Amino acid sequence: MPVATAGDLRRSDVDEWGRSERFRSLTRRLYEPIYSKWFRVEWDGMAKIPAEGGALLVANHAGAIPSDAPVIMHGIEKERGRPVYGLADYFFRTVPVVSTLWARGGGVSARPANAYRLLREQGQLVLDFPEGTKGPSKSFTDRYQLRRFGRGGFVEIAMRAGVPVVPIAVTGSEEAMPVLFRAPAVAKVLGLPYFPITANVMVMGPLGLVLPLPAKFKLRVLDPIHFDVPPDQERYSKSRVMEESERIRNLIQEAVYDMLRVRRSVWFG
Repeated sequence: MPVATAGDLRRSDVDEWGRSERFRSLTRRLYEPIYSKWFRVEWDGMAKIPAEGGALLVANHAGAIPSDAPVIMHGIEKERGRPVYGLADYFFRTVPVVSTLWARGGGVSARPANAYRLLREQGQLVLDFPEGTKGPSKSFTDRYQLRRFGRGGFVEIAMRAGVPVVPIAVTGSEEAMPVLFRAPAVAKVLGLPYFPITANVMVMGPLGLVLPLPAKFKLRVLDPIHFDVPPDQERYSKSRVMEESERIRNLIQEAVYDMLRVRRSVWFG
Protein backbone atom coordinates (compact mmCIF):
# COMPACT_ATOMS: atom_id res chain seq x y z
CA MET A 1 0.00 0.00 0.00
CA PRO A 2 1.55 3.35 -1.05
CA VAL A 3 2.28 5.87 1.65
CA ALA A 4 0.75 9.33 1.19
CA THR A 5 3.30 12.11 1.03
CA ALA A 6 2.95 15.55 2.59
CA GLY A 7 2.30 16.92 -0.87
CA ASP A 8 -0.53 14.43 -1.44
CA LEU A 9 -2.12 15.38 1.87
CA ARG A 10 -1.85 19.07 1.04
CA ARG A 11 -3.42 18.62 -2.36
CA SER A 12 -6.23 16.44 -1.00
CA ASP A 13 -7.23 19.19 1.42
CA VAL A 14 -7.76 21.76 -1.34
CA ASP A 15 -11.00 21.29 -3.26
CA GLU A 16 -11.63 22.25 -6.87
CA TRP A 17 -12.47 25.82 -5.83
CA GLY A 18 -9.23 26.25 -3.91
CA ARG A 19 -10.88 26.04 -0.49
CA SER A 20 -8.89 24.33 2.25
CA GLU A 21 -10.68 23.12 5.36
CA ARG A 22 -7.40 23.13 7.27
CA PHE A 23 -6.87 26.76 6.32
CA ARG A 24 -10.47 27.57 7.26
CA SER A 25 -9.97 25.81 10.61
CA LEU A 26 -6.91 27.95 11.28
CA THR A 27 -8.66 31.18 10.26
CA ARG A 28 -11.67 30.30 12.41
CA ARG A 29 -9.42 29.99 15.45
CA LEU A 30 -7.68 33.27 14.67
CA TYR A 31 -10.88 35.10 13.77
CA GLU A 32 -12.98 33.91 16.72
CA PRO A 33 -11.70 36.62 19.16
CA ILE A 34 -12.51 39.31 16.57
CA TYR A 35 -15.94 37.80 15.98
CA SER A 36 -16.91 37.29 19.63
CA LYS A 37 -14.90 39.98 21.47
CA TRP A 38 -14.35 42.82 18.98
CA PHE A 39 -17.60 42.74 16.97
CA ARG A 40 -19.60 40.83 19.65
CA VAL A 41 -21.76 39.31 16.95
CA GLU A 42 -25.41 38.45 17.62
CA TRP A 43 -27.66 36.48 15.27
CA ASP A 44 -31.42 36.33 15.05
CA GLY A 45 -32.90 33.44 13.04
CA MET A 46 -29.75 31.40 12.47
CA ALA A 47 -31.91 28.24 12.39
CA LYS A 48 -33.38 29.46 9.10
CA ILE A 49 -30.08 28.66 7.38
CA PRO A 50 -30.72 25.22 5.80
CA ALA A 51 -28.97 22.33 7.55
CA GLU A 52 -28.44 20.61 4.21
CA GLY A 53 -28.77 21.25 0.48
CA GLY A 54 -27.95 24.29 -1.59
CA ALA A 55 -29.07 27.80 -0.69
CA LEU A 56 -28.10 31.25 -1.91
CA LEU A 57 -27.49 33.64 0.97
CA VAL A 58 -27.81 37.34 0.10
CA ALA A 59 -27.04 40.28 2.36
CA ASN A 60 -26.46 44.02 2.42
CA HIS A 61 -22.80 44.96 2.01
CA ALA A 62 -20.85 47.87 3.49
CA GLY A 63 -17.58 49.19 4.89
CA ALA A 64 -14.51 50.21 2.89
CA ILE A 65 -13.01 46.76 3.55
CA PRO A 66 -16.26 44.93 4.33
CA SER A 67 -16.34 42.98 7.58
CA ASP A 68 -19.77 41.50 6.85
CA ALA A 69 -18.49 38.68 4.62
CA PRO A 70 -16.11 37.09 7.16
CA VAL A 71 -18.65 37.63 9.95
CA ILE A 72 -21.38 35.79 8.02
CA MET A 73 -19.11 32.97 6.84
CA HIS A 74 -17.58 32.46 10.28
CA GLY A 75 -20.91 32.58 12.11
CA ILE A 76 -22.61 30.03 9.87
CA GLU A 77 -19.64 27.67 9.88
CA LYS A 78 -19.44 27.96 13.66
CA GLU A 79 -23.16 27.63 14.45
CA ARG A 80 -24.43 25.45 11.58
CA GLY A 81 -21.29 23.44 10.88
CA ARG A 82 -21.54 24.02 7.12
CA PRO A 83 -18.93 25.54 4.80
CA VAL A 84 -19.87 28.77 3.05
CA TYR A 85 -18.49 29.82 -0.32
CA GLY A 86 -18.37 33.59 -0.77
CA LEU A 87 -18.80 35.14 -4.20
CA ALA A 88 -16.68 38.21 -4.87
CA ASP A 89 -15.44 40.37 -7.71
CA TYR A 90 -12.90 38.76 -10.03
CA PHE A 91 -10.51 41.57 -9.04
CA PHE A 92 -9.50 39.52 -5.98
CA ARG A 93 -8.21 36.76 -8.26
CA THR A 94 -5.71 39.17 -9.77
CA VAL A 95 -3.96 40.23 -6.55
CA PRO A 96 -0.86 38.15 -5.71
CA VAL A 97 -0.98 36.30 -2.36
CA VAL A 98 -4.42 37.76 -1.59
CA SER A 99 -5.93 35.66 -4.39
CA THR A 100 -4.55 32.43 -2.91
CA LEU A 101 -5.58 33.26 0.66
CA TRP A 102 -9.00 34.34 -0.55
CA ALA A 103 -9.53 31.04 -2.40
CA ARG A 104 -8.25 28.95 0.52
CA GLY A 105 -10.77 30.72 2.73
CA GLY A 106 -13.72 29.86 0.48
CA GLY A 107 -13.72 32.79 -1.95
CA VAL A 108 -15.01 32.14 -5.48
CA SER A 109 -15.23 34.45 -8.49
CA ALA A 110 -18.76 35.81 -8.80
CA ARG A 111 -19.65 34.12 -12.07
CA PRO A 112 -23.07 32.54 -12.71
CA ALA A 113 -21.52 29.22 -13.76
CA ASN A 114 -19.57 28.99 -10.50
CA ALA A 115 -22.62 29.75 -8.37
CA TYR A 116 -24.76 27.26 -10.32
CA ARG A 117 -22.29 24.41 -9.86
CA LEU A 118 -21.92 25.06 -6.15
CA LEU A 119 -25.67 25.31 -5.60
CA ARG A 120 -27.14 22.77 -8.02
CA GLU A 121 -24.44 20.16 -8.43
CA GLN A 122 -22.78 20.28 -5.02
CA GLY A 123 -25.57 21.47 -2.71
CA GLN A 124 -23.44 24.13 -0.99
CA LEU A 125 -24.23 27.36 0.80
CA VAL A 126 -23.20 30.32 -1.34
CA LEU A 127 -22.96 33.91 -0.08
CA ASP A 128 -23.63 36.76 -2.49
CA PHE A 129 -23.80 40.53 -2.08
CA PRO A 130 -26.03 41.79 -4.91
CA GLU A 131 -25.03 45.43 -4.33
CA GLY A 132 -21.53 44.57 -5.58
CA THR A 133 -18.90 47.26 -5.05
CA LYS A 134 -21.64 49.92 -4.88
CA GLY A 135 -22.34 48.84 -1.30
CA PRO A 136 -18.91 49.14 0.34
CA SER A 137 -17.90 52.16 -1.75
CA LYS A 138 -20.77 54.38 -0.64
CA SER A 139 -20.04 57.21 1.77
CA PHE A 140 -21.07 57.22 5.42
CA THR A 141 -23.75 59.81 4.73
CA ASP A 142 -25.56 57.13 2.68
CA ARG A 143 -25.17 54.42 5.32
CA TYR A 144 -27.77 51.65 5.45
CA GLN A 145 -29.37 52.77 2.20
CA LEU A 146 -29.12 49.67 0.03
CA ARG A 147 -28.04 50.15 -3.57
CA ARG A 148 -29.84 48.49 -6.46
CA PHE A 149 -29.35 44.75 -6.79
CA GLY A 150 -28.14 44.97 -10.38
CA ARG A 151 -30.33 43.09 -12.86
CA GLY A 152 -31.35 40.40 -10.44
CA GLY A 153 -28.88 37.81 -11.68
CA PHE A 154 -28.80 36.15 -8.25
CA VAL A 155 -32.53 35.39 -8.51
CA GLU A 156 -32.13 33.73 -11.89
CA ILE A 157 -29.22 31.64 -10.59
CA ALA A 158 -31.35 30.46 -7.65
CA MET A 159 -34.23 29.62 -9.99
CA ARG A 160 -31.98 27.75 -12.36
CA ALA A 161 -30.33 25.84 -9.52
CA GLY A 162 -33.66 25.10 -7.82
CA VAL A 163 -32.58 26.50 -4.44
CA PRO A 164 -34.03 29.08 -2.05
CA VAL A 165 -32.68 32.56 -1.49
CA VAL A 166 -32.05 33.30 2.20
CA PRO A 167 -31.91 37.07 2.88
CA ILE A 168 -29.70 38.33 5.72
CA ALA A 169 -29.89 41.86 7.14
CA VAL A 170 -26.71 43.22 8.74
CA THR A 171 -26.06 46.18 11.02
CA GLY A 172 -22.64 47.21 12.29
CA SER A 173 -20.72 46.88 9.05
CA GLU A 174 -21.32 50.50 8.07
CA GLU A 175 -19.62 51.76 11.23
CA ALA A 176 -16.76 49.23 11.27
CA MET A 177 -14.94 51.03 8.47
CA PRO A 178 -16.94 54.07 7.33
CA VAL A 179 -16.03 55.78 4.07
CA LEU A 180 -15.67 59.56 4.48
CA PHE A 181 -14.98 60.17 0.79
CA ARG A 182 -13.54 58.46 -2.27
CA ALA A 183 -10.47 59.25 -4.37
CA PRO A 184 -11.39 58.12 -7.90
CA ALA A 185 -8.13 59.40 -9.44
CA VAL A 186 -6.10 57.24 -7.06
CA ALA A 187 -8.35 54.26 -7.73
CA LYS A 188 -7.81 54.64 -11.47
CA VAL A 189 -4.04 54.78 -11.12
CA LEU A 190 -3.99 51.71 -8.86
CA GLY A 191 -6.52 49.81 -10.94
CA LEU A 192 -8.92 49.45 -8.00
CA PRO A 193 -12.73 49.45 -8.11
CA TYR A 194 -12.62 52.35 -5.62
CA PHE A 195 -10.16 53.99 -3.22
CA PRO A 196 -11.78 55.07 0.05
CA ILE A 197 -10.59 57.48 2.69
CA THR A 198 -11.95 56.09 5.93
CA ALA A 199 -12.53 57.33 9.45
CA ASN A 200 -10.24 54.51 10.58
CA VAL A 201 -7.26 56.06 8.81
CA MET A 202 -8.09 59.49 10.20
CA VAL A 203 -8.18 58.10 13.75
CA MET A 204 -5.50 55.39 13.66
CA GLY A 205 -3.21 56.37 10.80
CA PRO A 206 -1.76 53.50 8.72
CA LEU A 207 -3.18 50.91 11.13
CA GLY A 208 -6.62 52.09 10.10
CA LEU A 209 -6.06 50.67 6.62
CA VAL A 210 -6.77 47.20 7.96
CA LEU A 211 -8.19 47.55 11.48
CA PRO A 212 -11.99 47.96 11.71
CA LEU A 213 -13.66 49.90 14.50
CA PRO A 214 -15.33 47.75 17.21
CA ALA A 215 -18.90 48.28 16.04
CA LYS A 216 -21.52 45.91 17.42
CA PHE A 217 -22.69 43.48 14.71
CA LYS A 218 -26.23 42.19 14.60
CA LEU A 219 -27.59 39.94 11.87
CA ARG A 220 -31.15 38.87 11.15
CA VAL A 221 -31.86 35.88 8.91
CA LEU A 222 -35.18 36.30 7.09
CA ASP A 223 -37.45 33.52 5.89
CA PRO A 224 -36.07 31.55 2.92
CA ILE A 225 -37.69 32.50 -0.39
CA HIS A 226 -38.62 29.64 -2.71
CA PHE A 227 -39.47 30.21 -6.35
CA ASP A 228 -42.25 28.09 -7.79
CA VAL A 229 -40.49 27.47 -11.10
CA PRO A 230 -38.76 24.37 -12.51
CA PRO A 231 -34.94 24.39 -12.39
CA ASP A 232 -32.71 24.22 -15.44
CA GLN A 233 -35.07 26.03 -17.78
CA GLU A 234 -33.57 27.61 -20.87
CA ARG A 235 -35.13 30.95 -20.06
CA TYR A 236 -36.81 32.68 -17.12
CA SER A 237 -39.09 35.69 -17.17
CA LYS A 238 -36.93 38.82 -16.93
CA SER A 239 -39.77 40.78 -15.37
CA ARG A 240 -40.30 38.08 -12.73
CA VAL A 241 -36.57 38.01 -11.98
CA MET A 242 -36.45 41.78 -11.54
CA GLU A 243 -39.60 41.81 -9.39
CA GLU A 244 -38.23 39.12 -7.08
CA SER A 245 -34.87 40.90 -6.87
CA GLU A 246 -36.50 44.17 -5.87
CA ARG A 247 -38.76 42.38 -3.39
CA ILE A 248 -35.77 40.78 -1.70
CA ARG A 249 -33.90 44.09 -1.62
CA ASN A 250 -36.93 45.73 0.03
CA LEU A 251 -37.22 42.91 2.59
CA ILE A 252 -33.59 43.36 3.62
CA GLN A 253 -33.90 47.16 3.63
CA GLU A 254 -37.00 47.05 5.84
CA ALA A 255 -35.31 44.60 8.22
CA VAL A 256 -32.24 46.86 8.46
CA TYR A 257 -34.39 49.89 9.24
CA ASP A 258 -36.27 47.91 11.89
CA MET A 259 -32.98 46.80 13.49
CA LEU A 260 -31.71 50.39 13.50
CA ARG A 261 -34.91 51.64 15.16
CA VAL A 262 -34.34 49.44 18.21
CA ARG A 263 -30.55 49.80 18.31
CA ARG A 264 -29.45 51.73 21.38
CA SER A 265 -25.81 52.23 20.42
CA VAL A 266 -23.45 51.66 17.51
CA TRP A 267 -20.95 50.16 19.93
CA PHE A 268 -23.16 48.25 22.36
CA GLY A 269 -26.15 47.26 20.28
